[in-house]
Formats: sequence, structure tokens, C-alpha cells
Amino acid sequence: MPSPVRVLSRRTVKPPPRPRHRIPLTTWDVSFLSADYIQKGLLYARPPFPILHRLEAALAQTLHAYYPVASRFATDQHRDAAGNVTGCSVSIDCDGQGVEILHAVAEGVAVADVVPPDADVPLLLVHSFFPLDGAINHDAHHLPLFAVQVTDLDDGVFIGFAYSHALSDGTAFWDLINAWAATARQDHPKQKEPLLQRWSPDGLPPRPVLLPFPDLTAVVERLSPPPLRERMLHFSADSLEALKARAREELLAAGDAPGAAALTKFQALSSLVWRCVTRARRLPPDQLTACRAAINNRPRLRPQLPADYFGNSVYAISAEAVRAEELLARGHGWAAAAVGRAVAAHTDADIRARVAAWMAKPVLYNLRFFDPSGVMMGSSPRFDMYGCDFGWGKPLAARSGRANKSDGKASLYPARDGGGAIDVELVLTPEHMAMLEQDQEFWAAVSPDTPPPPPCPAPAPTPAPTPTAGEENNN
Repeated sequence: MPSPVRVLSRRTVKPPPRPRHRIPLTTWDVSFLSADYIQKGLLYARPPFPILHRLEAALAQTLHAYYPVASRFATDQHRDAAGNVTGCSVSIDCDGQGVEILHAVAEGVAVADVVPPDADVPLLLVHSFFPLDGAINHDAHHLPLFAVQVTDLDDGVFIGFAYSHALSDGTAFWDLINAWAATARQDHPKQKEPLLQRWSPDGLPPRPVLLPFPDLTAVVERLSPPPLRERMLHFSADSLEALKARAREELLAAGDAPGAAALTKFQALSSLVWRCVTRARRLPPDQLTACRAAINNRPRLRPQLPADYFGNSVYAISAEAVRAEELLARGHGWAAAAVGRAVAAHTDADIRARVAAWMAKPVLYNLRFFDPSGVMMGSSPRFDMYGCDFGWGKPLAARSGRANKSDGKASLYPARDGGGAIDVELVLTPEHMAMLEQDQEFWAAVSPDTPPPPPCPAPAPTPAPTPTAGEENNN
């Protein structure tokens, strides 16, 4: 089926000129070079005014502080005294090449087509809203680190972002998007500039991470996931509290008062996903399964890394692996507490030990590292996705592209209306999703869909920002 999306133009937005220099990638950054770009996008009502100039001008201003985003990666070979290659290192070459913005149109496509209620995410349609589809982070040696596709719909607009995960994690990415949106709506309440200096374990100025390869072309991999289904599931604040209360009751009955006292909504939700997906897969009783989760290192380091650190500072933690039969028998409370123990164990000492272990044996992560018997909890409901108002109202919905998807991936989003509710983007094979749809425990916790409000007139527009940098037309 042909894509309804037609690209109308391509432009390059550049930051103000500055001296060219390099920022070395850290172990956290380099480990993502074989993974996909981040692909996140926001759906909006139709703006009451032209938006391309506004977006481009605001981005040019935002790149003044976030100038590494307009760069490319560069690899340097290292040699010994005899001239033999001993390895390579990767840096951000801050040369100001720019960010690419595509303008596209999807004729005959409405907001309701993008977010159908109580149904699968329409993957072919949604995936067509993202640029640089299929790119891995190593490709940022020649592709933009950041590209944007603005797709006009019949009654709305979808802004799709493709962003190299080797440049930064989701925390820093959403800080960038929110800073851009604030500039577009001319809201500047003393915004903090990002901390661009990379972290190093010894606290000294960061040095290039030497990798034991002459170059990375033979190490990076391009992998394609199997056919997948994807659903966006809503969990209200009341539903999450009920899950948490049930887990607490089970733990108290089992005599685990400390585990009950430390329970969080995240643990309770992770337990539900882990156990119900395990049941839907009908794993052999002795098959080991684990729940993994992406976790922010910043507040756990000592000294703490500032919240505005611009780079990767994230690891995947794992609850203890357990036999599938045992996981289901032990119950909701035990699984929630197991996730909590993994979170509590992720300390400064653990982070530094993992950095040292990676340096001793570097690994580039990709889809091959997803456990087909486990689940992976990604993204975060703390990301301010719905704060990204570019001047005509907050988003109607958030969606993602095909990047970094595998069977058992659960990405957590804030709910549009806030209030402690969470939306879960759950990805499973068609067979496993069909089985999950019959799981009464799971669907008893899922709340009814809350469709986005119908498109309505937006507030009066504010003047577009005045460009502060050159823009290059690549039509």
C-alpha cells in the first residue's frame, strides 16, 4: 500500500557561526552507535496560521544553546609509536552543518485516522510521518543528528522527530524539544542552558573513549524486527493506585513490609506488564524471564549529575531472572517488589562498576540485546511531551516510529490530561498480542480510551521569532 505522505520541501536550519571544535562521546554515548535513532512525534490540531517559518526561526534560535545538535559525528584512528592502528574514538564534530526540516502533506488523512480509539496504532501510516527511517546512530557521520518532518493533515499536523540516540538520551531530547517550543511561543522564563560538557568517571575533562577497533563499520549492525502489533493503552491514576494497593496487600500478607512500604506505581505497572505478557507468550515453565527498565543515572551518581546534563546518562536495569512458572505463581506483589529491588540496587557504585566493565569489554547495543522472553520498560511518564506547545496549543497525542521496537517493549508516556495517569505503548508479535487481548487480569486494569479533543480554534498567534541564523533551502 503506497504511503499517503508526499514531501514538499527540505530545508536546513543552522545555528549561529562559532569556532569549530569536537566533543568526545562517553561510554554511554558510544554504546548506542549500533542502535536506531530516537523516533518520537507529536500530533496537533490544525494551526490557524502558517507554521514553517515560525518553527525554522525558533529552531535557529534554540540551536544557539544546543549547537551540538546541528553537528555530525567524526571517527579518529589512534596509532602507536610505530604507526600501527590501536583503535578509534568517536566525537561530535561541532561544524554547524545544520538540522534538516522536511515539509510534507498527507492528503485525505485526518487526526482520527492517526489515533483510532480502542484499536492498534496504524503503523504504516504513523511510520510515514518520520524522517531518516531505518537510520542507526552511526549514520550520523553523514546524516543529520536531528531531522524533523512536519506533515500537514486534513485537520491537523504531525511533527515527527528523528534524533541520534548516541547524542543524548530521552531526558535531554525532550528538554531540547521543549526549549524549541518555548522559543516558538516566545516564552522565556529564565530557561537554563544545557550542560554540554560530557561526564567522565574521574571528574576530569572528558577524553576520547578508545575503542579496540580500527573503525566501527565492521562492528555496527542493521537489524530488522519481526512483524509487530502496537497498542497505546491508557492507565488512569485510579487504576494505577489499585494496582499498587493490590501489590501492597500481597506483600504484607507475605511478610514483606519493607517491600510494601517502598512500592511505586512504576513497580506495580511493570509487574502487570511483565506477568501478563509472560502468560500471553505461553513460555515453557522453566524458561527464565526478566523485567528490564531504562533508568536515569543523573540523580543516582555522587556527586549528582545536573538534570540539564546534555548527553546520555541512562542504563537498563534488570529484575532478577525467574522461571516463567514461578513468576506467575508468586504473584503481582512479588514481581513489583523484584522491580523495586533492581531500582534500589542502581547506585553510584553500580553505575561506576558498569562503566568500568564496559571499558574493559566495549559493546554496541541494538535489538539483538532485547530478551525475547522478557519485557523492556522504556521512555518515561516524566518526559514533558505535552508541554511542547509551539504556539497554537498543546499536542493531541504522542506517537513513535518503528525505531528500537521489539516484542515485549513497553514505552511509558504521560497521559495528555496528566493527573498521574500513564499511557503505555506496548509492542508484541501478532500472536502474543492476540493472546494478551484475552487476558482478563490485564484488561481489568486498562482504562477506557480517552480520545483527544476534536480540533478547535487555537489561541491568537504570537509573532514568529526573528531568525538569528542562516537558513539554507535544499528544495
